[in-house]
Amino acid sequence: MVSKRKLSKSDAHGDSLIAELPQTKKSRISCKEKTSAEDGVVENNNIFVQLVKSAGITLNAGERQNDIAVDQATFQKKLCQILRKHPFYPRIVQEFVSGLETHIKDRDQFRNCLLPCAPVRGEGTRNLVHSYCESLIKLLLGIETLQPAIITVLLEKLPEFFFDTVGTFGTNFPRLIVNQFKWLDKILDSKDLVMKLMQMVSVSPAPIQHDIITSLPEILEDSQQSEVAREVSQLLKRDNRLTVPILDALSSLDLDAGLLAEVRQSAMIIVPAVKLEDLPVVIKFILHNIKAVDAVEVISALRKNLDLSSCILPLQMLSSQSKLKSQPQTSSSTSQVSSSQNCVKLLFDVIKSAVRFQKGISEAWIKAIENTVCVSDHKVLDLIVLLLIHTTNTKSRKQIERVLRNKIPLGCVPEQLLQSAFRNHSLVIKDFFPSILSLAQTFLHSADPCVVSFGSCMYKQAFAAFDSYCQQEVVSALVTHVCGGNDVEMDISLDVLTDLVTLHTSSLICYATFVKNILDYTEKLNPQQIRKLFYILGELAFSQRQEDSYIQDDMHMVIRKWLSSTVPKYKQMGIIGAITVAGSMAAKRRKEDGCSLERTQQSEEHCRQLSILLDLERIGKSVVEDFSNDFVVDLTPAVDGVHLFPVKSLYNLDEDESQGTIVINLLPLLSQNWLGKSVDENTTRNQGKKIVSPECLSPSFRLLRLYTTEQHNGSMEEIDALLGCPLHLTDLEIEGNLDSLAKQEREFLCSLLFHSLNWFREVVNAFCQQQDLEMKGKVLTRLQNITELQNMLRKCLAASPGYVPPRAIFDCEALEAAPTINAVGLVKKKKTGEKKQKSEGSKDSSADHSQMEENPEGNQPEAETTQLEKDTTEKKSGIPLVQLQSYRAFFRELDLEVFTILHCGLLTKSILDSEMHTEAREIVQLGPAELVFLLDDLCQKLEHILIPPAAKRAPFLKQGKACRKIGFSHLCQRSSQEVAQCAVELLKPLCNHMENMHNYFQALMTENQGVVDGPRVNIQEHQLMSSCYQQLLQAFRFLFAWSGFSQRENSDLLRSALKVLADRLKPGETGFLLLEDLISESFHYLLNFQHSVPNFQCALTLTQLLIVIAEKPVASWKKDKIASLAKQFLCQSWMQLSGTREKGSQFSDALHTLLCVYMEHTDNILKAVEDISSVGVPELINSANDGYSSTYPTLTRQTFPVFFQVMMAQLENSARSISAGKPSDSSEVQLEKLLHWNMAVRDFHILVNLVKVFDSRPVLSICLKYGRLFVEAFLKLAMPLLDYSFKKHREDVQSLLKTLQLSTRQLHHMCGHSKIHQDLGLTNHVPLLKKSLEQFVYRVKAMLAFNHCQEAFWVGILKNRDLQGEEILSQDSEENDPGEGVSQLPREDPAEGEGDISGSEGGSKHNDDDEESSE
Repeated sequence: MVSKRKLSKSDAHGDSLIAELPQTKKSRISCKEKTSAEDGVVENNNIFVQLVKSAGITLNAGERQNDIAVDQATFQKKLCQILRKHPFYPRIVQEFVSGLETHIKDRDQFRNCLLPCAPVRGEGTRNLVHSYCESLIKLLLGIETLQPAIITVLLEKLPEFFFDTVGTFGTNFPRLIVNQFKWLDKILDSKDLVMKLMQMVSVSPAPIQHDIITSLPEILEDSQQSEVAREVSQLLKRDNRLTVPILDALSSLDLDAGLLAEVRQSAMIIVPAVKLEDLPVVIKFILHNIKAVDAVEVISALRKNLDLSSCILPLQMLSSQSKLKSQPQTSSSTSQVSSSQNCVKLLFDVIKSAVRFQKGISEAWIKAIENTVCVSDHKVLDLIVLLLIHTTNTKSRKQIERVLRNKIPLGCVPEQLLQSAFRNHSLVIKDFFPSILSLAQTFLHSADPCVVSFGSCMYKQAFAAFDSYCQQEVVSALVTHVCGGNDVEMDISLDVLTDLVTLHTSSLICYATFVKNILDYTEKLNPQQIRKLFYILGELAFSQRQEDSYIQDDMHMVIRKWLSSTVPKYKQMGIIGAITVAGSMAAKRRKEDGCSLERTQQSEEHCRQLSILLDLERIGKSVVEDFSNDFVVDLTPAVDGVHLFPVKSLYNLDEDESQGTIVINLLPLLSQNWLGKSVDENTTRNQGKKIVSPECLSPSFRLLRLYTTEQHNGSMEEIDALLGCPLHLTDLEIEGNLDSLAKQEREFLCSLLFHSLNWFREVVNAFCQQQDLEMKGKVLTRLQNITELQNMLRKCLAASPGYVPPRAIFDCEALEAAPTINAVGLVKKKKTGEKKQKSEGSKDSSADHSQMEENPEGNQPEAETTQLEKDTTEKKSGIPLVQLQSYRAFFRELDLEVFTILHCGLLTKSILDSEMHTEAREIVQLGPAELVFLLDDLCQKLEHILIPPAAKRAPFLKQGKACRKIGFSHLCQRSSQEVAQCAVELLKPLCNHMENMHNYFQALMTENQGVVDGPRVNIQEHQLMSSCYQQLLQAFRFLFAWSGFSQRENSDLLRSALKVLADRLKPGETGFLLLEDLISESFHYLLNFQHSVPNFQCALTLTQLLIVIAEKPVASWKKDKIASLAKQFLCQSWMQLSGTREKGSQFSDALHTLLCVYMEHTDNILKAVEDISSVGVPELINSANDGYSSTYPTLTRQTFPVFFQVMMAQLENSARSISAGKPSDSSEVQLEKLLHWNMAVRDFHILVNLVKVFDSRPVLSICLKYGRLFVEAFLKLAMPLLDYSFKKHREDVQSLLKTLQLSTRQLHHMCGHSKIHQDLGLTNHVPLLKKSLEQFVYRVKAMLAFNHCQEAFWVGILKNRDLQGEEILSQDSEENDPGEGVSQLPREDPAEGEGDISGSEGGSKHNDDDEESSE
């Protein structure tokens, strides 16, 4: 710091030139306004004042600015001449500066010298003076003779204001002082000035530091920018308070690339810790001047460090504090929250500006998001930026839609992320509403249900978060979707409107007119959609606002019109609409009764009109009478009438009641209906007989039991006789002689079985929740009846191709419920294999079961294991079976309440065989076949409602997705939360059953010394129990894979589910465990089942279940456990009950999935690939033709293509994960990357050479495809590394290229093999592969040239050879062929062998010409 200059005294210079005026000490506080008497011209004998005045500037005191009467340049020139011509020059300069110091001791006068001068408005000088003039100090700094001394004066003056408090109308003297140095035409000693300013920065307070740093770009000369920028950048690391001014200054300086990267890295480090108000400046600097080459890397690092949750936390803290404070403090907190939200908005404005004006930023940001693989690495920031780019850059919209379509099904952009964006950043994303609306409309057209669901969530969140204009647009878009005619869009749009009317009724009422317009398009709606529509309108119409009565009037007119129609479709729609509206009215009445007893006259009138329309009282009274008259008769020994089959009463559970027993009159009704098809309708009418359709039996009973339950508070005692009463059927032993029956008789028998099954299903629905022990026993018996009848039905369907069953579901169109052709095709396929051996039958059953698990729509065969139970009978009779999965639309739906039966214990088949059936019924326990039936239906329901199906586009002009909802009508009326809640309540009995399965198979293995096909194994029972085990694991997986568990409102439900599993290990100790501990205990509980899984499919399902549990939060030890478990299953021998190994396409698919799980969870993919390829495969090669690897028993000659494909794909992915080499990498980093590439290339070499042994077409195709991808990854990522590491690690690079050259030659041989065999599937890969091989050759040449070794490289012609290396003799270049082309590296030792780095596989045009001539 320069010492402070003392004022000049007269005795120091001899005679004093001027007389000093007396000085008064002024306050250092901000100046106060003076009276007019204090304002005026400064008049004294100070040489400074006199000379300045003579040059053209009049100095004023007080609040008045200095006056200038001449041009600025004229003033400077005139003053310079006065000083130079003064007789005491150069001493006069010192006196002048001393006078200046004396003058500026007065703060007002100092301020006037720092502020711009005011031009004099005289008549003669008005045109001579510019309207804006610089300050006196700045004009003096422009004079070379005065500049050094004045700079010193100003810098000495600056410390006086370090601790000044600048008031509202005060003057910021430090800022005015620093501003004097800006934009000077010339600085005599710029280096000295900058040095002094930087010294001032080190000692001054933060506000002054801020002013000095931000002024540097306007002070520095061009030659000083780089040096000063480096010095300023060091401050960034030492003091975060100066982040904003430093980055502001650096963004205005011309930085070299190295320094810019260094400063950008420093700024990147402080992003997580920087203040919210400073964050926009930091982000602006990071995005400033990004080169296209570095854009993806910079933005990837930025999105990794920028976490919007840190911006949200202060907002939440402030809002929570405001609740605890008084009103004035609350408004202050609200202001802070608003300020914070504005900072976040400013942050995205910075990003938006960069996207709009900097080329390549939007593409780089999209690429950075695309490159993010891990689900947990995706942030709210990604979603908002994608919306921002979609709004700003129209050219990138298709690309953004593609990114979101790819990310959403993978779970990378879950709906919770979208909800967080709307909840916490609605102020930001409101600007992107047009893009949100456009994306939501596009997503609802998607074939992927996950994408459709995401689009619906966008609609809901936009309606909840935005203003009335946006809400109106959302409702209009939803109504457009409903009226568009696409079934999927109509369903999802109605679901969205249902959610909105439930959660935001008051807001949606304003747009009820839009929703009411859907009534004009009801022709396109199915019955389920009609129900949803009238529920929405009912909620809107019967809200608390009476002005909405016009909606009530419109609905009343439409319903009355439909009910009076003679068209069945319209009458059905009218009934559904009326009942739905009545439900809305009843719900409103309950709300009103809870508040007050008053009811409006208008509501009473509508209730009266609806009661007249529906005649509810008459319906309620006639339900019981009509059912009894139409379907129930007294049990008599003989039945009158002519029927297709003799009538026999079956399935009576009330054998003790000899008198008064009733029976369901099924077969006579069906015969009457069946024979009525061929009888003239007029004859029937003349006879006055009432024809009752048996299709009405089950629906009528459902209505009866619902009415009874409502009337008797859930008790079913009034109709309990229907639970045990028999049915009028026929002797079902006839199903063994199906070939002797006519086609009409076989179809009649099928219809009879369908009606019987549906009756029993509705009976189970009705009585499943009754607590009476006798009723429970009868319900279990009805389940046994269902499994028995399903076996018979399979056989009858197999003998009746083309048969269409009777309808059982009436809330869908008849055409939608038609059976698929798969059933008939399956019959034909089975008939061709009737004479297979027993072992093959077991294999087929296992394959069918695997196919069931892979069905994308979750349509598992119902009671499939009962087929296994009757396997012996099938083989003896030669009757094939048809799976019932294609006939789901013809069965009555089981209610969720049915699964309370799972609380009953399990009784195995062997125990049932050793005891009486009556005793088993009295025990009230569940048998294995019934358990499979219930678990199969439970899995279908959980998968349908909790797991989104795989994307599958519907055929043109067909609504293929509507069929998926058939059979789940009642289930779809419940939310996924309700279904998940029911499933969580079933976890305890499911755990009991799974532990029973575990104990069963553990005991079985102990008894048979681990032999699956031992003499003591009951094959049918084993298959039943295996299916139970599989379905139990599947049910657990579907439940815990529900995406809703990640929502905050369902966190308690997740804890409850995990607590059930954790309690199995630590009973009573899990009440206060953290979520992470509950997950850990649940994981270990499920891991205990690994030793008892009976087949490979169960092993895969258990692994997938553990992955779902572990993903809640992923921990490294869980990842290791899953990898270890997957490897254990891969290293285990999986035998069928016939004694043969599991095989087939279903087993291969499961093996592929499990192998991918192992590779993805192992800590070292390259080591795992090397272990399998160098240990397991040689063992397989040395084994017999039907042999296997001893280390990996699942590796056989049939499954080798599966292993090969997974290893090649994982090797290529692993290679792409190795970062590219950079010039800045240290020698250790280069060596580490070389080692990774060395392992990858070695594994690649091993795998490619396996084609010589396993030369099947699938293996060749896999090798050609992934071989090209690996070479491309090597060119992109490894070659830059070799460029910069060749000199330091020459031998490692040479060894790496030698190994890769052997692989590329083998790939070239495969290309020749493909052309010789003219295999189109293989030759499609050849052009791209040859292009990559050619690029590899010349890229190696460029690498050698970069390291000044280009003379060591030469290219020859590589001969065409087959897979075994034999030359293909058909080529024409034999005479002039110089031999196999190689490229060499220099040899330091003459004894060293030739260092080939690559063959010219397509590396020259001569080679291609030779191949063409050979063709």
